Amino acid sequence: MNETLELLASRRSAPAASLSEPGPSPEELESLLKIASRVPDHGKLVPWRYILFEGAARHRAGQIIADTYAKAHPEADEAKLDIERKRLALAPLVIAVVCRAGPHEKIPEWEQVMTCGAVCMNLTIAANAQGFATVWLSEWYAYDPAVLALLGLEPNEKIAGFIHIGKPPGPRDDRPRPVIADIVTRF
Repeated sequence: MNETLELLASRRSAPAASLSEPGPSPEELESLLKIASRVPDHGKLVPWRYILFEGAARHRAGQIIADTYAKAHPEADEAKLDIERKRLALAPLVIAVVCRAGPHEKIPEWEQVMTCGAVCMNLTIAANAQGFATVWLSEWYAYDPAVLALLGLEPNEKIAGFIHIGKPPGPRDDRPRPVIADIVTRF
């Protein structure tokens, strides 16, 4: 089996809280973003963009998430708000893949959305190939209009995923995978 197939056969997500420094260097990050952008893109619409959360920006974004949560849940105690504050601060780098899919005269919106998912997967695979571990998350705040506006998204944009990237904690156990015979039919 070649290296690419070995990586694809063994790739696993790592809990965000287990991802440690260092994150990608500027050169590694540039490479990741270029590789992530090499996806099928019917019509060359580029229906995605990136928001990078590094350093103190992770904590500023976390405060936005916690403040928004507190407004919606006034009963939330400080321990719960602290969890919300750390949402984007667990890994050294979090990349939000923002989906800008929308109506188009020739390209169905669904195809544009799938392109954004392919960007997330390419980003995950490329980071793993560079020796990092990743997890692709979308929690409640990925769908909250107030949070999204404060993170700089336009009303027509959505989060395809928050990709958390850092050094792996070590080997991870695999989770159960589907039995191929259970998910394949022949026409």
